Amino acid sequence: MIHVRQLLLTAIVVVLFAVCAGPASAQIAVPRTLDELKTEIQARADRRAYPVAMLRADEVREALGHLKSLDRDEWAAAWSVIGERHMAAGLAREKTDRAGAVDAYKYAFEYFLFARFPLENSPGKERAYQRALDAFAGYARLLDPPIETVRIPYAGKEVVAYLRLPAGVRPAPLLINIGGLDGRKENASLRNAAYLPHGVGFLALDMPGTGQTPARIEPGAEKVFSAVIDWIQTRADLDAKRLVVYGGSWGGHWSARVAYTERARLVGAVVHGGPVHGYFQPEWQRKALGTREYLFELFEARAAVYGARTLDEFLAYGPRMSLVTEGWTGRPSAPMLVMNGARDSQVPIDDAYALLKGGSPKEAWINPEGGHMGRTNQLSDQRIFETVTLPWVVRKLKEAAQ
Repeated sequence: MIHVRQLLLTAIVVVLFAVCAGPASAQIAVPRTLDELKTEIQARADRRAYPVAMLRADEVREALGHLKSLDRDEWAAAWSVIGERHMAAGLAREKTDRAGAVDAYKYAFEYFLFARFPLENSPGKERAYQRALDAFAGYARLLDPPIETVRIPYAGKEVVAYLRLPAGVRPAPLLINIGGLDGRKENASLRNAAYLPHGVGFLALDMPGTGQTPARIEPGAEKVFSAVIDWIQTRADLDAKRLVVYGGSWGGHWSARVAYTERARLVGAVVHGGPVHGYFQPEWQRKALGTREYLFELFEARAAVYGARTLDEFLAYGPRMSLVTEGWTGRPSAPMLVMNGARDSQVPIDDAYALLKGGSPKEAWINPEGGHMGRTNQLSDQRIFETVTLPWVVRKLKEAAQ
């Protein structure tokens, strides 16, 4: 059994992993070397690409210059130094420069979030995540309108989510944003500010198995989102009859489930690059784990949300989540927009087609040249959001008001 404690980034460790985990692990891509990783991250920062699209290219270069190894805690420290610098600037500006403080806190939480990328699997990364939450609290508090931190009861615990509503619109229609495997509700809250000028609010939360959502990944975990919708119905300032759910990447799996289970309470659902069936099959995972579209620790990130500690455990767990095997894709659903890239190396494009071939009529946006989420070097996540996702969501909510 493998206890994954350190990055598997040297030839010796990779060989040991292959021997201990069995023949299937030979499919896991050899991780990038330090120099390769630095080159790839800087190239993505220069073109403002995922997952460093919101970081400054010069500060990325600075952090990479301090990175001398691929130890997880050293990784967290290199990015946290810049996060702390922005954090201090936010604190210093609060009384004299509110806009400047907001901007500083925004950058602070972006750097802290990247410091724990792709998951909180070391003490340093866990500290970075807590600092990200601290920085985001400062950012949220100073915004106008502010972001409200809400706590929604679920199974004796609570879901922590962020709610932001447009000024002067009550009750407000709402986008429910479900986070992905490595993205968190904090990332989504920054992007979703673009809905406010359209009179639409948002509620952002982490997906099961990540962040501050206390549900594990298993069939039936979509009930956490039913509890969220129940809570929405208790708020007089929210229009519970005009709700759209969005999920990107792994979050898209959950938006698909909610589109089926809550079709009577949703006016739309966006499934953006979400796993449906093929993703969960061992043969696909062996292929996907051998690619390099993901920066590093793809296996660790995917296994952690299952609670799996070895490759064999991970491969055995996935098939139980298939929406095709469970018969979901033939059911009626809320109106659905299915999105992805035909060349996605992380979630097979056939998963999008599986949704389109059964059940209720659906709309689709497929980029023939796109990788995961439909992105290319020329077509960024932000551009896809601005030209596809946001207009569709706003249209569905406006149609529901007529």
